[in-house]
Amino acid sequence: MTHRLTSEEINQYCEKYTSVERPELYDLNRQTNLRTELPVMLSGHLQGKVLSMLSHMIQPKYILEIGTFTGYSAICLSEGLQPGGKLITIDTNAETSELCMEYIHKCHLQDKIEVVIGQATEIIPTLDIEFDLVFIDADKINYSNYFDLVVDKVKSGGYILADNVLYHGDVLDLTKAGKNAKAMHAYNEKINQDIRMESVLLPLRDGIMISRKK
Repeated sequence: MTHRLTSEEINQYCEKYTSVERPELYDLNRQTNLRTELPVMLSGHLQGKVLSMLSHMIQPKYILEIGTFTGYSAICLSEGLQPGGKLITIDTNAETSELCMEYIHKCHLQDKIEVVIGQATEIIPTLDIEFDLVFIDADKINYSNYFDLVVDKVKSGGYILADNVLYHGDVLDLTKAGKNAKAMHAYNEKINQDIRMESVLLPLRDGIMISRKK
């Protein structure tokens, strides 16, 4: 039952009344569409501004992103870092990470953003950092595993954001849903039952779960 969660007209109206993209992000959006096979994976203008706004509100010292793609969301999240803060982003795709690094340098963020290539399930346990903010936007099957790996590394009052939790609306009918939608539903159930977390699920783009560690 895949469908648009919001109409294109509503999305365009929202973008019209959202602060404009910085020029580098506008260009990264364009290059992602020109140079990658799945540009739909890019966060984009509206969601990017939401991530930037949340980061400015939280004012994190350390951010962990699981799933880099071409770096649009990492750049947006880094905008709210404290002075001397750092964002670590993990991805398995070295090819798309090259485009990411190109725009990290164009934005002069190479001292704030560290790109790590490899399996997040192997890398996260090696990180001896207490994170203020975590953004999960990688392979859907492992969302619950990623949560389990990071939750003890998130400080009290810190946040875990998870993208694509509505999975095109397919979570509404699990009898017809594929494995990714089922994994997203399982993640939503898991977070809803975790007494350590206070959460809100927003129907932004493909759904974003915002969870605060009590």
